[in-house]
Amino acid sequence: MVGSVMTLIERSGGVDGLVHELSVKRSWVKSKRSALIPSFIAGIIVFIESSITSLVAGAIGRPFCDRYGISRAKLAFVCDSTSAPVCSLIPLNGWGALLLGLIGGEITAGLITGESAPWLIQSIAFNFYAFSALIVTFMVIWFEIDIGPMRYTAITPSDVEYQNEKGDLGLFVWPIVWMISGVIAFMFLTGEGDILKGSGSTSIFYTLIITLILMWGYYGIKKALTTSEFFKATATGARSMTPIALILLFAFAIGGVSSDMEVGRYLASFIGGYLPSAYLAGAIFILAALIAFATGTSWGTFSIMIPIAVPLAVGLDAPVALAMGAVISGGVFGDHCSPISDTTIISAMASGCEVGEHTRTQLPYALISAGIALSLFIVFGIILT
Repeated sequence: MVGSVMTLIERSGGVDGLVHELSVKRSWVKSKRSALIPSFIAGIIVFIESSITSLVAGAIGRPFCDRYGISRAKLAFVCDSTSAPVCSLIPLNGWGALLLGLIGGEITAGLITGESAPWLIQSIAFNFYAFSALIVTFMVIWFEIDIGPMRYTAITPSDVEYQNEKGDLGLFVWPIVWMISGVIAFMFLTGEGDILKGSGSTSIFYTLIITLILMWGYYGIKKALTTSEFFKATATGARSMTPIALILLFAFAIGGVSSDMEVGRYLASFIGGYLPSAYLAGAIFILAALIAFATGTSWGTFSIMIPIAVPLAVGLDAPVALAMGAVISGGVFGDHCSPISDTTIISAMASGCEVGEHTRTQLPYALISAGIALSLFIVFGIILT
């Protein structure tokens, strides 16, 4: 259904309308530097669910990348680098609900005292990877930095031509509005009035169904597509996503097997009372990253590592909030780099990029952000211990 929505927006003239509005009418996007800024901004302000963040950012950025000769791999990097990091920094979503529940479990167990929310806010302040990833991404966009495999992905602007530059902006904007508002509404419904307890995957599923129905009616009224053209584009878009859907299915299977084998707990067994407390946060960050990379899930990593990191921090008299921040940062970093992560796969899908290419090209940037984060965990571990 995601593929259908993307194809319909493009064939109806919605993409052309967006290009004309931002490039010609308002002159906001008129260079390679500014071409990725709309996607970066969308990635920050759409923080309800990481998947919808990537989808919106990808839909906005694709036409500008084609027009200014920016590779889809670089767009996928921007989508991926803003989705999970932003959702972990602004936890008014399922991320916050999960973390509040995990922290509450540690409070119930008597390891820490107080309320879950203040502990979560403190840990977010130490989410160094998310902060560094966003800063690095903006620097890469602004200074047009291409390193590693990304240097060989550039395309020529003439590869794609937009025939009808004026198009209709509404054909692009309204489906995006329906998707965002629909996810918010269904998060409230599935959470029985509490958006933090809502199901992100269920919300996206029903939102896409309703969005396609609304697009059928709206595009018909606007005479953008005939009924035959609408359903043909819908089928074409759905078929284009079939390989991605299969990859995602197998990725979930691999992650499930890794979880059942307790890979995370095995890796965690390497950390114990022999580690100096000043370096505990750095070690937790590395361990959480390894678990997330191996399993392809940051949420699973949080569930494994929070119950391990908190007792370790208490036992070694290390800062507990810093240890929690290291778990969140490591989970986001490992998930960011993992080729079997749903956010990696969806970011590639939303950008029109192959998963393998996206994984290879974004890795150097992610490692730079991780290096900055690890240094900060060590520094703050020494200062606060």
